[in-house]
Amino acid sequence: MAAPPVQPVPTPAAANGDSFRVGFIGAGNLAESIARGVAASGVLPASAIRTAPHRRAERGTAFASIGAQLFDSNAQVADDSDVVVISVKPQIVKQVLLELKPLLTEEKLLVSIAAGIKMKDLQDWSGQQRIIRVMPNTPSAVGQAASVMCLGEKATQKDENRVRSLFGAIGKVWTAEEKYFDAVTGLSGSGPAYIFLAIEALADGGVAAGLPRDLALGLASQTVLGAATMVNETGKHPGQLKDQVTSPAGTTITGIRELEKGAFRGTLINAVVAAANRCKELS
Repeated sequence: MAAPPVQPVPTPAAANGDSFRVGFIGAGNLAESIARGVAASGVLPASAIRTAPHRRAERGTAFASIGAQLFDSNAQVADDSDVVVISVKPQIVKQVLLELKPLLTEEKLLVSIAAGIKMKDLQDWSGQQRIIRVMPNTPSAVGQAASVMCLGEKATQKDENRVRSLFGAIGKVWTAEEKYFDAVTGLSGSGPAYIFLAIEALADGGVAAGLPRDLALGLASQTVLGAATMVNETGKHPGQLKDQVTSPAGTTITGIRELEKGAFRGTLINAVVAAANRCKELS
């Protein structure tokens, strides 16, 4: 039986004093979130971050505001970087890697955050074996990402440390085998949308019970944040924390009974599995 994914490891403010240059091929919102987190946390100075102009001028402006260096082309970014992060849309990853292939020497680490693109394809298109694939999620925009990475055949411990430092700057990082990535997509990749729905529904419930809309939404979002923080910081099982707030014949157990009538847990389980299966189909 394969070993389960390891627990996240605390990431130091810098990768053990390691100094390197990171280049983003693709200057979208996720790439910007990573770059901002890296610069703000001190993992790397902003001057060690580089990218090339995007078709939307404001994307280059966003990187420039961090203090990152803007190059004229993706080829220049790849040539001048120790870690090359592929952050373009999945449908153009093959084209981009084929163009950059002559520049992706063994001295460089290739990192892909393109959803659904398998390690084997990354290796075939780039001619590179020193690859790490990472699946972050949208809360990276607020420094609360859940990122999972898997290592290619020739990725070293130093490579892993570098990538952990980069993505640790925007949240928590786990390491897992690639075979788990479809399930990761179904859970943490798609999961924020499930929670947004839950927050909206809780707020609607508050309004239905008589609360003003702004108060209901504030209470709903803070309640979800607080509950998640309790799970992360206490180390207690969610069921144990649920039992602690569920008094006999009280308000909470009455609400939980209604959730169980609606198959709340089963519906969430099915949503994760369905999203994971869809990811498998797409890739």
